[in-house]
Formats: sequence, C-alpha cells, structure tokens
Amino acid sequence: MIPVRGFEGKTVAVFGLGRTGLTAARALIAGGAKVALWDEKPESRQAAVAEGLNVVDLSTGDWSDYAALMLSPGVPLTHPKPHWTVGKAKAAGVEILGDIELFARTVNAAPEHKKPKIIAITGTNGKSTTTALIGHIFTQAGRDTRVGGNIGEGVLGLEDMHGGAVYVLELSSYQLDLTTSLHADAVVLLNISPDHLDRHGGMDGYIAAKRKIFQNQGKGDTAIIGVDDPWCQQICTEITAANRRTIWPISAGKAMGRGVYALQGMLYDATGDRVTEMVDLLRARSLPGRHNWQNAAAAYAAARALGLTTQQACDGLMNFPGLAHRMETVAKIGKVRFVNDSKATNADAARQAMSSYPKFHWIAGGVAKAGGIDVLVDLFPRIATAYLVGEAAEDFGKALEGKAPVRQSGDIATAVAAAYADAVASGEEAIVLLSPACASFDQFADFEQRGEAFRVAVMGLGKPAAKRA
Repeated sequence: MIPVRGFEGKTVAVFGLGRTGLTAARALIAGGAKVALWDEKPESRQAAVAEGLNVVDLSTGDWSDYAALMLSPGVPLTHPKPHWTVGKAKAAGVEILGDIELFARTVNAAPEHKKPKIIAITGTNGKSTTTALIGHIFTQAGRDTRVGGNIGEGVLGLEDMHGGAVYVLELSSYQLDLTTSLHADAVVLLNISPDHLDRHGGMDGYIAAKRKIFQNQGKGDTAIIGVDDPWCQQICTEITAANRRTIWPISAGKAMGRGVYALQGMLYDATGDRVTEMVDLLRARSLPGRHNWQNAAAAYAAARALGLTTQQACDGLMNFPGLAHRMETVAKIGKVRFVNDSKATNADAARQAMSSYPKFHWIAGGVAKAGGIDVLVDLFPRIATAYLVGEAAEDFGKALEGKAPVRQSGDIATAVAAAYADAVASGEEAIVLLSPACASFDQFADFEQRGEAFRVAVMGLGKPAAKRA
C-alpha cells in the first residue's frame, strides 16, 4: 500500500466503494487522514462497515468538514450530468480528485531520491495489453516493477515507492478527468477513436481527457504517440511543436524517419541516427495482428526511454505470455479454437481481433456503443456465422442482415454451444471468437466476468479432447 500524503489530520469524503474507493480509503488512513465513506449500494456500505471503515451518509453530511472528495472513476464528473456528490462538493468549495491524483501528490511530495519512475499508458484500445507488456519487459529485465491503475491492482494498493521502482500505470479517460498533477517520465498514447462520448460530452471532451496525460511533462521526459489515426497525429504534431520533451511517434503500418514502427510484422527502431531492424513480431505468439504490433512498438519505445537495452526490450516482447480476455486462446477442441476477446468493448477494438482471422464464428453483443457495428461492414464477409447476445442482439442482427448468417443466441453459454456445433459441422479448422464490440453491463459486472463466462462455457462442452491452450 502507498500511504497518501497531504491530508494528515483532515477528513476526505470517498464516494464509490468498489476496488478503487476502498483502496483509496485504506491508503488515506495509512497516511494519517480520516475518511467518510458512502456508496449507494447497501452491500458496498456493509462491506466497508465490516472492515471497520467510517461510513457516513454524504447526502446529509456537513461538507464543510471535508478537505476533498475522492470520487471513484465510474461516477460521472460532468456528463451526462454531474453526480450529486459533485454538486455538493462544488457548492462547499471542496476539491474533487481521484486515486491517481492522490498517488501523484504523494509522489510529488517525496524526496527526489525516493521518487520512482512512472510510465503512464492510455488510448481507446490496446492500453491493457500494452501496460501488461511493458510491465513484463521491465520485470524480465530485473527492475522492481509495479503494474496497476485501470488494470489489476488499484494504484494506491501497490507496494510503497522507492527510488528504484518503476510504476507502469494504465489510465482511463475517467481517471484522467480527475487528475491534475501526475508527472510521468514516459507517456504512451496509443490511439483515439470515438468511445465514452456520453461521459465526456462528445469527442472534444474525450480527446481533452486523453491529452491530460501529457500536461506535466517537460524536458527529459518522453512522449510516445501512435500516429495511425488523425486525432493522435494532430496531438503529436502539436506536442512536437511545443518542443518540451522527447517525442517518439509509433506506427503499425507506415515507415517513419523517426520513432518506432512495424511493417508486415517487423519492428524497426528509428529513434537514433539510422533505422534498425529489431525483431520479427510474427514470431511473438502472444502478439498477433497489426494492433498488437502497435502495442509492441509502444512497449519497446517505453523500455528504451527508461534505459533498458534493445536486447532486454526485444526479449520481453518475444516471451510475453499475453493478457487474459484479449485475443486469449482459452482452449482447443479438435479442430476448433476458442478465442476470448471479451476486452473488445467497442467496434474498433473488435476490429482488431476480427482482422486477425480470415474466417471465424463470431459471438457478439451486449450494451452497444454509439454507431453499433456499422463500421465493421468490411469485415462481415469473414463471419461464418454471428451468434448474438444481450441488449444489442436485435440491432446487430439488422446490421448483419443479408451480409452474414445470424443466430439470436441470447446468452454466452447458448452462443458457445451453437458456435461449436457449427464449427464441428464445417469439418474444417475453425475459430470461435468472442469479441463482443459492446460493453458487458447488461448481463455481467464487467468484461472480465463475461470472459470467464465464455471460458466456463467452453470448458463445459464436456469433451475429453478439450485442453488448455
């Protein structure tokens, strides 16, 4: 745990008692603060009480008593409308922040010799894989590495800092909205495509949240920016013009005079005086597809920026075991391979997996994002059959009508069984791909739970030939 500094003897209101809120409350207490916790879910409040934490109804509390409001990232700050706690905090002049900001202030208050290195990663897609990949590379190189934020452990639940530690943090746009003072030695912005627009009031608000990751960088820091989409290209151009830090563009499809890029699976380093061929990513079993080449380019650049050798960076890329729920092969039964891509919560993320296979049986659906799956129409010919689940099933069926065979399956287990039967009947090597292009909240708590439901359904097919990949 990282004890939070700066609130000693003061009371901090904490709203949202999931992983982030409870971890922040414990870290605040460890740093000498008092806390007043609240959540609208009775079971969450009960869990906090059982832990001995101070639960207070913030809707009736005296907000003049609070030094700050620690807001969990899933709680609306501005859109579609501010949460009621935001209104109360602003009315009382109480500062609103998130757990990443608490971490940042604690780092900033530490003596120079105790400050860790920080690598911060964001983007619409690929940030979890890239975060895990960077963490793996640094761990394999023998560095004291802690990975967390929007992946795995909440940042304040990670082991306390020291000068030799490296924190590798995945940051969502929600977290960045609540962060003002984070200074990262290396920042990775992978890509931007429309997502979470309801929470940011549109595309401009979403981009503004992503851009906040750069705001405290300066001389000696490194910005690693994907340039395969127009929004990131613009950001890269603007930051380069400011000329305050090292800029390394990354790409997974075009050669560049500087930066790190991949062409047809080969990774090239153009950060020095010449372009050097580094490693054949086609041999990296856990990094298939062009989107993973961009992730690999970003991870390689981050490793080099913080002093690892090219050999250490390349070795880490090649022996990366992969990330659960992101193009994860969970089993193979006979000629049928089952791929769990539950992390694909929007159409752009699903495109990355769908583009990796010439033909596949597609399990999709859930809570659709704006635009649905219309942008995937060029990939519809690759779909052997679509098995649709959740809220979006009917609308997805209309989008696919006349373009691919469709089965309305309702739930993951039914879809898995039907897809397996059809794949076996084809008599060919086949892929059953869960890549929902949707959020999971209609039927599951999160994409991890959805991915586990897929895994359970696959393993429950009951065939002795089933084996873990």
